[in-house]
Amino acid sequence: MLENKRTIDKRKETMDEENHVGKIQAISVSQEKGVKKTNMQRVVLKEDFGIIGDAHAGTKNRQVSLLAIESIEKMKAKGLKVKAGDFAENITTQGIDLLNFKIGDRVKIGQEVILEISQIGKECHTRCNIYYQAGDCVMPKEGIFAKVLKGGEIEVGDSIVGVG
Repeated sequence: MLENKRTIDKRKETMDEENHVGKIQAISVSQEKGVKKTNMQRVVLKEDFGIIGDAHAGTKNRQVSLLAIESIEKMKAKGLKVKAGDFAENITTQGIDLLNFKIGDRVKIGQEVILEISQIGKECHTRCNIYYQAGDCVMPKEGIFAKVLKGGEIEVGDSIVGVG
């Protein structure tokens, strides 16, 4: 009986990986661009706008930014004391490989929010404080950006699922 449960759990884990399933580890906002963001428990996303109250909302293609906690952990391994929001990302994910997404792919967060991936990585015009501390920064290489196709409320712990 225990063996069957392990097999079922492993099968579910594999299905989750194949279906791009993860969860929100943190949500972060700031009223100014170029600064570390403040972590929030929940936020509201507005269609074709972004996160209400965030400085990056309203931009055409980069309404919401996402970065995996696994990327942040890489920077911690280099000796940096960083946390979710320190790379100016809005949504920190866990358990979903963001770099497998392509421009135009869609993700569903929680029960109703739908994002469309609009950009992979970004050009770093000026070196941020993180770059000078570590000699590297993950957001330009491992961060992704999205437009809000369908708004609604999201909160830490919500699922994030690739839907095509």
